[in-house]
Amino acid sequence: MKAIIFGITGQDGSYLAELLLEKGYEVVGVTRRVSVPTLNRIEHILPKIKIVEGDITDAFSVSNIIKEEEPDEIYNLAAQSHVGTSFKQPSLTWDVTAGGVLNILEAIRYSSRKDNIKFYQASSSEMFGKNYSLREQFVDILKYQDEKTPFAPQSPYAIAKLAAHHLVRNYRDSYGIFACSGILFNHESERRGEKFVTRKITKWIGEFVASGMDKEFPALRLGNLDAKRDWGHAEDYVRAMWEMMQHETPNDYVVATGETHSVRDFLDVAFKHVGIDDWEDLVVIDPEFYRPSEVDYLLGIPAKAKRVLGWEPEISFEKLAERMVDSDVEAARLRRPDIQRV
Repeated sequence: MKAIIFGITGQDGSYLAELLLEKGYEVVGVTRRVSVPTLNRIEHILPKIKIVEGDITDAFSVSNIIKEEEPDEIYNLAAQSHVGTSFKQPSLTWDVTAGGVLNILEAIRYSSRKDNIKFYQASSSEMFGKNYSLREQFVDILKYQDEKTPFAPQSPYAIAKLAAHHLVRNYRDSYGIFACSGILFNHESERRGEKFVTRKITKWIGEFVASGMDKEFPALRLGNLDAKRDWGHAEDYVRAMWEMMQHETPNDYVVATGETHSVRDFLDVAFKHVGIDDWEDLVVIDPEFYRPSEVDYLLGIPAKAKRVLGWEPEISFEKLAERMVDSDVEAARLRRPDIQRV
């Protein structure tokens, strides 16, 4: 089996490449030509994979890669994926996140191997925006999102993701392409980009611990601590991607843990892991990190993925936060000059 991964240098791309190699795939990763190194997440597997130069926003580039490589499966994980940045760069976000998907689908549509290619698109829980469904849960009312919850995107990123999501459905229905989408809720890891709040927190903690918990250390600056997210680990989520592609019928699935936690909850677990119970004086709320339109609450119900695919998340919220903290503490300690001289 041969797979192309668009977005292989990102968090999800690196974990997916590892998973596919374990399953005996030939893996081709597509990367843009840039003047700075971007392969750090996949350096350890570079000898085992093929890297080709290409740009998802260039239709000819995409078509040529698919024609030359003749893949059995294509995974699109490429996107301008930071919600805050999408407000500052909406056109770029649209071109990459929505336009790139159209380029891949058109290339598959006109391929002589159309019936032998499976396509996976990484959709996002941000597409739900402020919308949620309701049902009675014991004596409470449960707010949640699943495949039947109406979409109401609240950012240029979410709007572009929703357009791509509908393109997948449209090309599946119109042209018989095996195209599926995973509506992925927030998923983090030790490889998460440093602009995302969870990694921003654990990286700060790593540097704070490495400093000897210096009282003069600059405070951690964050935005809305009450926003709630359904956080899982990327390793679990790429496994769901692969399982969708192995099913005989293409479909769309919510991929989530079924639990929601606030940014405060993440701070509690992360700081407690390094022996700090009271972190309030270490954090400053900065209006700079509030979004023009905030999504306050996300809780995914992955019942369909569990029922149809047999998928279950294995890494808990607490273990996720602890793994991220451990990784950033170790990395910060290794960067300290006094340790490097030893």
